[in-house]
Amino acid sequence: MTMSLQGKAAAAPAYGSESLIVCDNLVRIYQVGRIEVQALQGLDLLIDDGEMLAIVGASGSGKSTLLNILSGLDVPTAGRAVVAGRDLLAMTSAQRLAFRREAVGFVWQQTARNLLPYLTAAENVALPMSFAGLRGRERRRRTGELLGAMGLRELADRRPGGLSGGQQQRVAIAVALANRPRVLFADEPTGELDSATGDEVFAALRAANTRFGTTIVIVTHDAAVSAQVQRTVAIRDGRTSSEVVRETTIDSAGASSVIAREFAVLDRAGRLQLPGEYRSALGLKGRVRLELERDHVGIWPGVDRPASAPTEPDASEQAGDAR
Repeated sequence: MTMSLQGKAAAAPAYGSESLIVCDNLVRIYQVGRIEVQALQGLDLLIDDGEMLAIVGASGSGKSTLLNILSGLDVPTAGRAVVAGRDLLAMTSAQRLAFRREAVGFVWQQTARNLLPYLTAAENVALPMSFAGLRGRERRRRTGELLGAMGLRELADRRPGGLSGGQQQRVAIAVALANRPRVLFADEPTGELDSATGDEVFAALRAANTRFGTTIVIVTHDAAVSAQVQRTVAIRDGRTSSEVVRETTIDSAGASSVIAREFAVLDRAGRLQLPGEYRSALGLKGRVRLELERDHVGIWPGVDRPASAPTEPDASEQAGDAR
């Protein structure tokens, strides 16, 4: 029996073995002078191939650190991080460079940072393909396909200075898609844009997701962005705290509607972050009381440790006192 159980345990699939992106107990510690800052504190996250999701969180929550690690710009301190089958902790410098060129694309918040100002939109899109050694005819075909998907084919010969901010971001998305990456990371892609222009950029990201099958990961502090994606993951204090999942349903009359459900995230160590408003409303702090019910777990405010009280005398002591 022991050997059989050991054999089953050995055959169990690794955590996240079917996911495109795996973060397993991810830790990132920065040394600032004599102080250690723990930006990620055992973060767990799985992202499936073809998803479009947002990672949201306040400043200092760890979301930018996570983005830098997953895009190959930073290295985690501990844990496991895998993107498109590549172990980010085991890469050499050359492998990391190849990973950033081939497996992932990146769009920065600052529009000027994404494009070379002296090249046209078409030349910017073709440049990564030139570095990858793609032939001229295929390069031109791919450039036209990408700019067309972004709704910018007629602006191919304009330089960035002749494009609006939203148009520049859409060209940047085409550049990020040039070498057919498995994942496109976008860091606050609409942070410098008005809401209408931001909607155009999100439409371009959705086109990249649906037309090319690229997994899209958007990092933002703006919770309103979550309405634009299928799943929103909130990060707080270096860990995933909650998720919002959206599903489209069709009623008996044929009308469609989007239902959003929010879930707390229970990590692999059993840790759960309760929303602040829940803790405040019930006075939850320090010790809390748990009760396992048939289909749920109850959480109640704990009680202070009772003061020591005199014990009741037992029967023999009472008899002695009577004598």
